Amino acid sequence: MDNKHLSVNNLIDFNQLSAEDWNMLCSLAGDIYKSPGDYADACRGKLMGTLFYEPSTRTQLSFQAAMLRLGGQVIGFSDPARSSVSKGESLADTIRIVSGYCDVVVTRTAFEGSALAASLYSGCPVINAGDGGHLHPTQTLTDLFTIHNLKGEPSGMSIGMCGDLLNGRTVHSLAGALSRYHGNTVYLISTPELRIPLWCQKMLVSGGNRVIETDDLEECLPILDVLYMTRIQKERFSSEEEYRRQAHVFRLDSDKLSSAKKDLIIMHPLPKVDEITPDVDNDRRAVYFYQARLGMFIRMALILKLTEKPYVPSPAKKAFSGTHRCKNPKCVVASEPYLPPMYRNERDETYCAYCDHRIG
Repeated sequence: MDNKHLSVNNLIDFNQLSAEDWNMLCSLAGDIYKSPGDYADACRGKLMGTLFYEPSTRTQLSFQAAMLRLGGQVIGFSDPARSSVSKGESLADTIRIVSGYCDVVVTRTAFEGSALAASLYSGCPVINAGDGGHLHPTQTLTDLFTIHNLKGEPSGMSIGMCGDLLNGRTVHSLAGALSRYHGNTVYLISTPELRIPLWCQKMLVSGGNRVIETDDLEECLPILDVLYMTRIQKERFSSEEEYRRQAHVFRLDSDKLSSAKKDLIIMHPLPKVDEITPDVDNDRRAVYFYQARLGMFIRMALILKLTEKPYVPSPAKKAFSGTHRCKNPKCVVASEPYLPPMYRNERDETYCAYCDHRIG
């Protein structure tokens, strides 16, 4: 392992990472994948706290497996009802306590911007494992690592993102990451109600990518080099009726894939429900289980690099304080009213630093 350090102290948003940071993590993850035994004691004596306020299988187990394979140990909770959160403990107090025990903390909550909020009060590195429908940067590390391994650098490609693009935090994070690469044509395949947020579109375009919105998966399939399928996220809808109107619209099966390129790769952040039929699992182009395995190795690299240097607390985004509170009901400031309102300016527009929603 090289002696270079990451330029960040926390990972809240993939776009905090510099190109050098990403290349360092990608290279290290590749080394760990090839020679895992060389890293079996790399985190011996270190402790990771996993604070999962929302259900998780892959992400939580991937992080736990990553730390254990590095020789470290894990504490935490996966059910807030069995923690002091059920007694009304604030996020700030929880993170203050747990970060005092640990060398790194991994958080997942239902509120957008909660990982950034946690980093303001933490005494150790914070890793965002998903904050509501906002961001999921370690899934993006996984996605890019998979694309790099199978297709090379994602430039000049045709990439499709299909499903719940409005609430899909994995899509939002991947869109931000793709804004660093040029010359891609990104097909945003969704119903009109589940279109990707405007700020994500702007990021893609600002990076020199072409964006095409459509509701026709079959029309796009013959063109694509990468297809990123996502489920319709039932837990993000306000009612069962609203969910049912959007569910089952997109369904990938072997018949549809007959028109796709032989070297297409089909990715999915998982879990999948019925948007991909079981017969597709056996298609060599379906790489989502391999993708999930690669996620453990890139998380091992991230844990190693974040815990190898002394922690210096700092906000994860450049922001300025204000007096007006964000009105997004899904923003962390709605559930944690003591948080200082923070904003950022971008092209003469003001956005909430926690959840990226435009103010005003």
